Amino acid sequence: MSDINPFENALKQLDEAARIMHLDEGMHEVLRTPKRVLTVSIPVRMDDGRVKVFIGHRVQHNDARGPYKGGIRYHPQVTLDEVKALAMWMTWKCAIVDVPFGGGKGGIACDPKSMSEHELERLSRRYAYMISDIIGPYVDISAPDVYTGPREMAWIMDTYSALKGSISPGVITGKPLNIGGSKGRTEATGLGVAFCVREGAKKLNVDLKSARVVIQGFGNAGTYAAKFLKQMGASIIAVSDSKGGIFYDGKDGLDVEALIEHKTRTGMVRGFRNAREITNKELLELECDILVPAAYENQITKDNAENIKAKMVAEAANGPTTPEADEILFKKGKLVVPDILANAGGVTVSYFEWVQNLTRDYWSYEKVHDMLEGKMVTAFNDVYRTAEEYKVDMRKGSMVLAVNRVVDAIKARGIWP
Repeated sequence: MSDINPFENALKQLDEAARIMHLDEGMHEVLRTPKRVLTVSIPVRMDDGRVKVFIGHRVQHNDARGPYKGGIRYHPQVTLDEVKALAMWMTWKCAIVDVPFGGGKGGIACDPKSMSEHELERLSRRYAYMISDIIGPYVDISAPDVYTGPREMAWIMDTYSALKGSISPGVITGKPLNIGGSKGRTEATGLGVAFCVREGAKKLNVDLKSARVVIQGFGNAGTYAAKFLKQMGASIIAVSDSKGGIFYDGKDGLDVEALIEHKTRTGMVRGFRNAREITNKELLELECDILVPAAYENQITKDNAENIKAKMVAEAANGPTTPEADEILFKKGKLVVPDILANAGGVTVSYFEWVQNLTRDYWSYEKVHDMLEGKMVTAFNDVYRTAEEYKVDMRKGSMVLAVNRVVDAIKARGIWP
């Protein structure tokens, strides 16, 4: 991971959108500043009897359009500035896909890979207890993120419910199906990326059935993006994870289903049959049609943007391209589908899950799939039109669209008292 500050990047993106749309100075200042920031010290009794203290954050950026919404990540390099950036990006993401949420985000600085299940449960429940006063089904709804999933969401939901004295499935999304999760939620981010790639390919006149795709990161988003793009006819020629990358340029590319099974069995993509090992640097700069960064922030920078050969970059990860790299890619004629659009499938189906929780009416996979496709296609075309109208790249177009929608909500509600 880079030492580039993600919150500074987020502010630069907002500042540029404000300049393009001649945003009122006061509104600009409101949007630059999170509404609430909570940092908590989380004591946890480890399996060996020691008490270890972890630092956690919950940032609530803006709720003009609805309750705060955003994931909780567990990672050794979680910082407050990272969480603030992610919360701001969630505000824009929810506005772009036009769901009635604002932006929030949470994170705990820890190494979940070195912790037992019991330690992670104690950590999750203590964190939920410590932020319980500022979350709720109509206030702030969390979700999975890096190194968290349905298991952690279930612990947090149960803890909050116990504190409030009634079952509250709507306090968090990404839960297991048997306690209020939504069908289609697990694959939603990757499927949303695939829909955006499909729409972007139409704009570039790229035939998806002959397209060569490179995916950096083979976690949830990268795995499902690979599966759905393969189903749409694309060839996945290279993927990577935290342990390294592989490249295979044979007929039809990598066998994605077999690769997923290999990764499940071995914990890495390296060692997959017939594939050549490559570095992360090599992977990003491969000759291909579509590059899907699905790992961490700041992977495409001013140092390597000139070497990106893909015609389209579809950002499954949050913040993988720096502002300087954006300018380089735009000048080179690359279509960058920004994170706040490309990976918004997750928050869209989270919204569907929340609605189902509140109404206690649960939907079929087909209904969720069709509704997600409708939301993502509409959002892609809204952003593309805005970018063309302002003669800017899609990131700036998405920011202008999102900021306009949030500002309209703030103005409609008014500043009170």
